Amino acid sequence: MYFYTTLTNVAFMIIYLLIGFILCKTKKADASHGKSLSALLIYVCGPAMILNAFLNVTYRKENLLQMGLFFIISFLLQAIIILILYLIFHKKFNNSLYRLLTIGAAFGNVGYFGLPIINSLFPKNPIVSCYSSVYVMSMNLLAFTLGVFMLTKNKKYISLKSAIINPTTLAISFSLPIYILSINLPSALDNAISILGKMTTPLCMFVLGMRMSTVKVIELFKRPVVYIACFLKLIIFPLFAYLCVFFLPFLDYPFKASILVLSSVPSAAIILSLAELHQTEQEISANIVLLSTILCIITIPLLLLIL
Repeated sequence: MYFYTTLTNVAFMIIYLLIGFILCKTKKADASHGKSLSALLIYVCGPAMILNAFLNVTYRKENLLQMGLFFIISFLLQAIIILILYLIFHKKFNNSLYRLLTIGAAFGNVGYFGLPIINSLFPKNPIVSCYSSVYVMSMNLLAFTLGVFMLTKNKKYISLKSAIINPTTLAISFSLPIYILSINLPSALDNAISILGKMTTPLCMFVLGMRMSTVKVIELFKRPVVYIACFLKLIIFPLFAYLCVFFLPFLDYPFKASILVLSSVPSAAIILSLAELHQTEQEISANIVLLSTILCIITIPLLLLIL
């Protein structure tokens, strides 16, 4: 059941990507507009998705504790895999390719890509949506500190302010009081937030498709380092993450399954954003994000066969 459910969800995401790609290739859309759509995604739809996740969960103290535990474990898993890869590749870290490969293997599209998958797998456990949200928060904390340092090798670019004050963190900070106090929003507002939240995945994939239209598709498949990054992100990291939590008796099945699903998603677009911001390996970072997104249609359904 999980295999076909996941395969269907991932297939539709690839279709969204292809729509963006085809629209740009046929001149019905302009790839330069991707920046504006990304702003809509990051500052409006993404926060709405997070708020909607918390609005759909009934407050219980144990749920809040589970979210906190998920945040800690997801943070540690990402940090540990970066440390392991650093120990393996540190002698080659003068080459920015290996530093990019390291963070590409750790940071995934856990919100826009991962959330709809775990929602479809566990429709009766809405807390999994909140797991996705706190995973995004832990990733942002690492991406704007350790991730930036790995890209630039310069501590001056590390922005703790950006790691803490960003749309994801602000959305969670706004959502938690509403969740804890069990505040019921007006039905019209609740519905509007839900609609905006559901736009995130299609919009994210449209933007990636538009970005893909600006590169030679054949070039995505020509760089060995991109395949290594995809292998680490799509296979090694999720298996490592699931193994770390599998034998912990105090974690329930949806928690462990969510770790596997969210760890198996393709590399996050934030990697490309940071690479462009700091002018480091922009082409390779784009290739890693795009190719891992394409290949995950195979890897995610197969990985979920172990659940």
